[in-house]
Amino acid sequence: MIRKFLLFYPHWYLLFVLPCFTSRLIYKMLRAVSSSFGTARAASTAVKRNTPNIVLVDAVRTPFVVSGTVFKDLMAVDLQKEAIKALVEKTKLPYEKLDHIICGTVIQECKTSNIAREAALLAGVPDNIPAHTVTLACISSNVAITTGMGMLATGNANAIIAGGVELLSDVPIRYNRKARKAMLGMNKAKDVPSKLKIGGEIVKNLLSPELPAVAEFSTGETMGHSGDRLAAAFNVSRREQDEFAIRSHTLAAEAAKNGKFTDVVPVFLDGKKPKTIKEDNGIRVSTIEKLSTLKPAFVKPHGTVTAANASYLTDGASAALIMTEEYALANGFKPKAYLRDYLYVAQDPKDQLLLSPAYVIPKLLDKAGLGLKDIDVFEIHEAFAGQVLANLNAMDSEYFCTEQMKRSGKFGRVPMDKLNLWGGSLSIGHPFGATGVRLAAHSAHRLKEEKGQYAVIAACAAGGHGVGMLIEAYGK
Repeated sequence: MIRKFLLFYPHWYLLFVLPCFTSRLIYKMLRAVSSSFGTARAASTAVKRNTPNIVLVDAVRTPFVVSGTVFKDLMAVDLQKEAIKALVEKTKLPYEKLDHIICGTVIQECKTSNIAREAALLAGVPDNIPAHTVTLACISSNVAITTGMGMLATGNANAIIAGGVELLSDVPIRYNRKARKAMLGMNKAKDVPSKLKIGGEIVKNLLSPELPAVAEFSTGETMGHSGDRLAAAFNVSRREQDEFAIRSHTLAAEAAKNGKFTDVVPVFLDGKKPKTIKEDNGIRVSTIEKLSTLKPAFVKPHGTVTAANASYLTDGASAALIMTEEYALANGFKPKAYLRDYLYVAQDPKDQLLLSPAYVIPKLLDKAGLGLKDIDVFEIHEAFAGQVLANLNAMDSEYFCTEQMKRSGKFGRVPMDKLNLWGGSLSIGHPFGATGVRLAAHSAHRLKEEKGQYAVIAACAAGGHGVGMLIEAYGK
């Protein structure tokens, strides 16, 4: 029977192979069809999903004060609390309309490691509103803003408070590592001699505390040294740096006198002698003759960075309310500006630690399809006068733009009549975690004041990082 079957069906094996092959082919076809449907659906969804307009409703900051002065008895959480409370009061924000709080800080206190949450609770924010803390050196509150923008853009929130704080009057100073190791080892000591030995090790190391690092971990170089080298590399003279510092203080003094700093909110200090702090206290207009007598602060004796042309240690906090435009208008809020775009960059922290503005401004404008002439307002963080001027020179350098930035030619020079016209970090101060919100607030207010359309924020930060943000006047 089998022999007859084989004679009549010489290709008998196909009876077994074909079903397997056919089923495999059908499976592949179904997968291909399913995949194409999925791709089409994803593309369709991407086309339909529009990113909402994100707006800056308002922003506030405490007075920025020289560290060791009027805020020296406070904690950082106290200042952040004041900023959040003042923002809520100024905007008349009902808590049920608030979705999230994000705050930036650099030097953290262990007791309040999530300072955003602790400050929110102290400010009276309901405990069902989440809050988290971010950190990226001098651009920490920029990170708070852009993190919030991401949450708003993806529909995970409608209203966010983004802020930041730094209190350099009181920074954590630790026991050195040997003392800490001995203290932890005390718990494991089982007899008196062992405990006495460990106790001796603790006492021996008590008088050599570990101060907060001021140098880059990766290079061991301080930012001041890097700023001095950068100024020299881009031919920025000592006199140019001093003149820029005087410009910053002069413009800030004029802005304060003319009531431009509407973002500043008073801070009441109780105690034996209650008082209210209403203004920044680090703005000091001087002369080129006085500044020229100061000695170099970092590279001695021939450096050009001094205490006068560098930003000073500052205490302060800030907070901004950002929303989707649709949500803001639906709930009766009047936005001050659109937060259009942002970009982060990073470079070699050894030789280009402070050059981020030169990299990020051209990249941000290329991304937005804009040119240098389209920008009406520039707010560039002033870590050092030499750093700002070096970045301006870099963007105007054919060699730097073609060799380092790989552009076809030089980008151009940011006009001084558009740059930091209300002063900057050199004069107003620079609480590391709070400056980003100040830059955003001043950009929005200047756009309205100067009837401009676009503003660009740029700032450098430790580690060779930097941020650029594009802001557009509301109603333009």
